[in-house]
Amino acid sequence: MTHKLATAALVLAATAGSASAEKIKFEYWYGLTGDLGAVVAETCNRFNASQDQFEAVCVGQDGYEKAVQNTIAAFRASKHPTLLQSFDAGTADLMLSGEFYPVTQLMADTGVTVDWADYFPGIANYYSSKSGEFFSMPWNSSTPVYYFNKDHFAKAGITEAPVTWEGMEEAFKALKASGQACGLAYAPSSWIDLEQFSMAHNIPVASNNNGYDGLDTELLFNTTLHVKHMENIQRWINDGYAMLRTQAAGKTSRDSFVEGECSVFFSSIADHNTIHKLTPAFGWDVQIIPTYEGVERTNTVVGGASLWVLSGKTDDEYKAAASYLAFLATKPEQQFLLENSGYIPVTKSTYEALKAEGFYAKEPYINRDIAMKSLTWTDPTELTRGIRLGGMIQIRSEWTAEVEAALAGQKSMKEALDTAVSRGNEQLARFAQTYAGKSFP
Repeated sequence: MTHKLATAALVLAATAGSASAEKIKFEYWYGLTGDLGAVVAETCNRFNASQDQFEAVCVGQDGYEKAVQNTIAAFRASKHPTLLQSFDAGTADLMLSGEFYPVTQLMADTGVTVDWADYFPGIANYYSSKSGEFFSMPWNSSTPVYYFNKDHFAKAGITEAPVTWEGMEEAFKALKASGQACGLAYAPSSWIDLEQFSMAHNIPVASNNNGYDGLDTELLFNTTLHVKHMENIQRWINDGYAMLRTQAAGKTSRDSFVEGECSVFFSSIADHNTIHKLTPAFGWDVQIIPTYEGVERTNTVVGGASLWVLSGKTDDEYKAAASYLAFLATKPEQQFLLENSGYIPVTKSTYEALKAEGFYAKEPYINRDIAMKSLTWTDPTELTRGIRLGGMIQIRSEWTAEVEAALAGQKSMKEALDTAVSRGNEQLARFAQTYAGKSFP
């Protein structure tokens, strides 16, 4: 059954009354914005309409980074929420902060049942301790793909979407020869170009198995295949196969793609539903991110966000939060999220049920499970289970600033990556000093 946004809002309005005033309230801060933020808000409405004991008070924070930063500030005044949607980059900092209630412990203490064994290992590992205890609950999970214009590809004689970077370069050349002015709409993304690229190639972002094995960690991405890849991207822009398309430049890579200007852009699978809404004029599809020839492909890693229960709240608030988390974990609620976004199932049972129902064989969901294939391409290795780096938000910012400087011709790409590593290592050293004597559980 297809769920429609706003259905639950109507139900909620019809049932609002004195009973809602008696509900136990808890506050939930989320980072998603736009279409995806509206989906988050609707899950709160659906939960509030589904029962008369608890009420989720859901407050958007205008972005993942602001959600984390605002929560840190709110902690100082004891005005933080019960539940926080934090993206992958905030995981290490939250883990060592100690200011959270592990969700497996929360569920056990409140008597609320969630089948933790049902979660995909590649998703569970990112948000769990070494012993398998879930610190936060996976929810809106994703991985990157590339979106391509099938009409442009057909005109250029490209019969199959390439899965190697060498094949992608040949596709760019064919597109240009066919009269297409822009093959790739490029926007620098640490998550895609550095982190997920490294996962797919089974190469390190940092020492200590990407930080899992100790806080005395240093970044290594200026010594790996990542350097060649970023130099290739710079060359593709210089050779006219790609165009830099960022918010600062006046047009995003997604805008460029949906307007038909560029043939390819890279983004999260979470964009899938939005792209369907924005591109009625041409055919398009998605493909896994490429790897270089001669490399044995490995799994990409989960992106998106998980839900953290924070410390310092009442037993009643924790009962309410546990009820909401269990609500989100059900198959109908996972399906609601998937149908109104591009996110992927986080549990094996929901994924298998959707496949059995033919979910991925009908529009607008056809081929959306390419993300699942990417995430489960191999079992996670010590390098592809995720990244445990403190200050990851700042490390991403340093990488982006330096790559943009290189693309602007201010320095070579290698010099840019060397500087990003040097500044990132300063962040890691401060993190290690802050949590001296501690290690990731």
